[in-house]
Amino acid sequence: MSELTRVLVVDDEKRYADNLAKLLGLNGLFAHTVYSGEEALDELQRMAYDVVLLDMRMPGFTGTATLERLRAAGVKAKVIVVTGHASADDAAELIRLGAFDYILKPCKTEKILELIDRAHKKKLEEERAGG
Repeated sequence: MSELTRVLVVDDEKRYADNLAKLLGLNGLFAHTVYSGEEALDELQRMAYDVVLLDMRMPGFTGTATLERLRAAGVKAKVIVVTGHASADDAAELIRLGAFDYILKPCKTEKILELIDRAHKKKLEEERAGG
């Protein structure tokens, strides 16, 4: 792959977001962090990303509200929800809203990397198919 996969990490826990972005960078990805849903919307209007790692529970826009706004704005990035609060209802709602997948914190770096890779491949397939 000639271009780095671009990942936006959205989490109000600054230390977690920064550490995750650092790990992604060490694994050959371009990763940028923002700390709220509002910042994510601004950043995604400024720059295209392949994958968004989105925290579920944040002050201001929740993960769900952020995802709804991303879809309404036509953002094509695949969204993986990363949360410490498990709920089958939340998972079903997020998938219905267009999330690519849902993963629980804490999670192994390898699992996150695998999900990012799958999400990015799906995004590329859709782009090639004209979606």
